[in-house]
Amino acid sequence: MTPSDPSCPARRRVLVQALAAAGVLGAAPMPVLASAEARVGNVTGLYTVEVARIDVPGHVDDVAAAVRGWPGRIAVGGGRFSMGGQVAVAGGLHLDLRRLNRLVWIRPEDKVVRVQAGMRWRDLQDVLDPLGLAVRTMQSYANFTVGGSVSVNAHGRYVDHGPVGNTVRALRLVLADGSVVEADRTQQAELFRAAIGGYGAVGVIVEVELDLADNVPIERVVAETTLAGYPAHFDQAVRGDPASVLHNADLLPPAFDRPVSVTWRRTGRPLTETARLVPRGASYGLEQNVLWAVTELPGGPKLRRSVIHPMLLAKPVVQWLNHEASLDVAELEPRTRLMSTYVLQEYFVPRRHFESFARGMGEVLRQQRVEAVNVSVRHSPADTLSLLPWAREEVFSFVLYHKQRTWAAARDVVAQWTRELIDLVLAHDGRYYLPYQLHATRAQFDRAYPEAVALRTLKAVVDPQGKFCNELWARYL
Repeated sequence: MTPSDPSCPARRRVLVQALAAAGVLGAAPMPVLASAEARVGNVTGLYTVEVARIDVPGHVDDVAAAVRGWPGRIAVGGGRFSMGGQVAVAGGLHLDLRRLNRLVWIRPEDKVVRVQAGMRWRDLQDVLDPLGLAVRTMQSYANFTVGGSVSVNAHGRYVDHGPVGNTVRALRLVLADGSVVEADRTQQAELFRAAIGGYGAVGVIVEVELDLADNVPIERVVAETTLAGYPAHFDQAVRGDPASVLHNADLLPPAFDRPVSVTWRRTGRPLTETARLVPRGASYGLEQNVLWAVTELPGGPKLRRSVIHPMLLAKPVVQWLNHEASLDVAELEPRTRLMSTYVLQEYFVPRRHFESFARGMGEVLRQQRVEAVNVSVRHSPADTLSLLPWAREEVFSFVLYHKQRTWAAARDVVAQWTRELIDLVLAHDGRYYLPYQLHATRAQFDRAYPEAVALRTLKAVVDPQGKFCNELWARYL
């Protein structure tokens, strides 16, 4: 490594100084230079962002003071599960909200709770479970922070719930001038809509008020269907069953053409799993070995489809909703990310194009020899709330979970076939999800999210200096 190499720390510090002085990194030069100690990574180990400073506020007032006092650009992070620099901006301030993690209040009789944005869903579940309550909508894994989930407008497997934003009653936001405001569907409604799924573009989410649900016993029901028959199966066996609570379908390599439907239904049957929540800190060595085997061994996909998957789904399971909702993302982790890592992509497709897109996606994955673990299919009604919706109409989502090598050439290959998939989903009147690797071209982003024009307009009013930024918005907004 030489000083002329852009990856050299000394060279990076000079670049940060030059960019800051030119106004590229913010409204004024950075008072603190980026260093090896001020680096913001993410779960994949890819795309670490070198920042000027990391602050870890413990109170809303600390967030407001940091925003007022910092002269340059600011990005916000929590669990750091976004995969392309959405929680940091080069040479800027990173606000790590994970200490802002307390319960503000709860009204069990009304099924409403208010929490600080850095609280993880798993910590909220510890509060809710003794009260017989559950989170109404969240991701499949409980490690994410509540504020982060709202910022990306995440969704899970909840039947007909749509994104988490549908369950948000109110937000408390810190704006670019350091003021603290309350926003909901009636007051500061534009800010409310822009903050949900806005990736920190208009302010820092510091508190979230949420609807809750009852914790109920659920049983797993598994069925196999065809691509052509899956939408009808979903309508009849899932959506048409008032007992359905959670649902997804797995498409397995290499054909991706036989959806395995997995539905969790309310039940009165005896529990087969008596634990109310997944234990913290469990070991997932077996799961890690299975992931390695199906992606590295000859015949791995066949082993997965013919042996492992049927074995996992054959045993009857009856458990609490909170147990299924408190899964730990550690079960998806590799033993090491030195040579390879696991990443996600997601595509939202109108139901009228379900089969066509599924077949096209399978063809791209086979032609490009993508090391796909599986594609998980979920459903969402249209999102009529957020300013930047990923579901303009009823959609099925295709969540691709795949392995990729960590070196630059491999990332370039993934970028190429990712853009193929984005073109494919755009041709099917769909959209791609924004919290993952930033491989889309600017033209693809503009076509997928024309509402970004409205977000830019609002941001020009509430953040005229562009203080709130991250690698996502630096590229596309």
